[in-house]
Amino acid sequence: MNLTDARILIVDDNQELCQMVRQICLQEGFSRVESVSSCSQAEQLLRQSSVDFLILDVNMPFEDGFSFFQRMKSFLDSRRIPVLFLSARDQDEDRLLGLGLGADDYMTKPFLPRELILRLKAILRRTWGPEDSRPPVCFIGKRQADLSAGVIRLPDGGAVSLTNKEFQLLKLFLENPGRILTFDQLSEAVWGENYFGYENTLTVHIRKLREKIEETPSEPEHLITIKGLGYRMDL
Repeated sequence: MNLTDARILIVDDNQELCQMVRQICLQEGFSRVESVSSCSQAEQLLRQSSVDFLILDVNMPFEDGFSFFQRMKSFLDSRRIPVLFLSARDQDEDRLLGLGLGADDYMTKPFLPRELILRLKAILRRTWGPEDSRPPVCFIGKRQADLSAGVIRLPDGGAVSLTNKEFQLLKLFLENPGRILTFDQLSEAVWGENYFGYENTLTVHIRKLREKIEETPSEPEHLITIKGLGYRMDL
């Protein structure tokens, strides 16, 4: 799928800003751009139709963006819908909170149109990637990683879905079996260039990924910690 085929949903009660963001996206070739003014409208659209990317404000009436994101996180992760917070709240604490909750990026208003597009495209590339670069279905021990479906298939026939960040991490590991991937390499693959300070958050995602691919997550046989360096995937 081409990046510009992505269906983008803007959630902001400032209609002038929604229109401006929509025009910026349209000028860059994104033809499927919509906006809603409340979290309840966003939830309805997300559940009823396919959305590929969410641009989310924080300060909104009735329910703020942080609360909405937390409440919808499982749903968004199951469909690998990346989220970019676009907010007037420019304190470091707000940015760290948004990213700590699991958002893919956090930008503050006012913003440079070109920077918005660059970040949007970077997130989409990390989420989708070139179709032919995805590794084939492969086994990790007794479990089967099916990246085309975004799931781990279990020996009993069940399956568990990968979140967006788990997908990105696992894809990188499967492309580099037996190689040590550093904390910096992994963090940049998930959060892009602005990844500094997210080692603890990376550790959380690694732990959750282990719970899906390892028989005994507390004693991993495949996703191995290399102390002081990073992690290695042994198939």
